[in-house]
Amino acid sequence: MSSQNPYEQLGVTEASSFDEIQDARNRLFAEYEGDRKQQELVEAAYDAVLMDRLRLRQEGKIKVPDRIRFPEKTVKPPPSPSPAPTASNSTWLQRLVDTPSQKDILLPAGVMTALTAGVFLIPSPSEVAQQQLLQFLLVLGVGLSFYFLFRKERKLGRSVLLALAGLIVGLSLGYMVSYLLKAQLLGIGLPPEALAAAATFLVLWLVSSFLR
Repeated sequence: MSSQNPYEQLGVTEASSFDEIQDARNRLFAEYEGDRKQQELVEAAYDAVLMDRLRLRQEGKIKVPDRIRFPEKTVKPPPSPSPAPTASNSTWLQRLVDTPSQKDILLPAGVMTALTAGVFLIPSPSEVAQQQLLQFLLVLGVGLSFYFLFRKERKLGRSVLLALAGLIVGLSLGYMVSYLLKAQLLGIGLPPEALAAAATFLVLWLVSSFLR
């Protein structure tokens, strides 16, 4: 093997690429594993080939691959640490929103519709009696909303809070609409409180059916 030139010792030619030369060196190293003398000859031939390639490169006869000329570019940067998982801002909403069954939608809908009908259909002899009727129906609506909420999750505190929130939102929305339609309501003789109560029953139905 020593009588051969370095290229022949590695089993390559001057036209071989750097990868082919390196593969040949590694293959021979593995082949002569345990034979230190032969491995030294392989290493010497490899060094001689590299020196010859360096000379040829300096003479402009070969082009060195960029990954050899700029090895730092081939080093992969360490992976950036993954951002720590953060709690989704919608988690609380997912816990609050329910996927109701048909019964959980229709039963509260029927009850709140009946209460709304009572607002408009039950005659009142006086304005005071009408106010008392509206207050009674609202209290009844809040109580029934609490019942529908509580029977789904058996959570007393949350059921109370959601029912009261439905009452507040419903009245606020109802009075806001009543204020915007004040002239029309006076024209048909409908008190603003009646429209506010109807809006409250709508909100209570939504709360009872789609929240938990």
